[in-house]
Amino acid sequence: MENTILNELLNSKCEPKSAKDKSLIIPSIESNVSELEGWEAPLNYADIRKTFKFKNYYQTTAFVNAVTWLAHKEDHHPEICFGYNECKITLTTHVVKGLTMNDMIMAAKINALIES
Repeated sequence: MENTILNELLNSKCEPKSAKDKSLIIPSIESNVSELEGWEAPLNYADIRKTFKFKNYYQTTAFVNAVTWLAHKEDHHPEICFGYNECKITLTTHVVKGLTMNDMIMAAKINALIES
């Protein structure tokens, strides 16, 4: 069965946001996050987070470099914290002080880096 939400996210591009834009409502956040393997939203729904595990530092830094390339391409920049064999990524849209479709798009595309 084809995952239409995931395909839609993967085929979308992040769009510029301004303070006039609104963040996503909780049901929209929940339905999108449920399609994004491993991503979680905290109780305040201000961001989404995921920790990626790797075998070694080389794989971790290669992943971080791929995410930074993707962030530059999409012009949507996550918070990235990494160590020897793990990378924690947090996504939010600062200008709206919450989550937007840009965060969901980035999460889907970041997951696709691992699957490709």
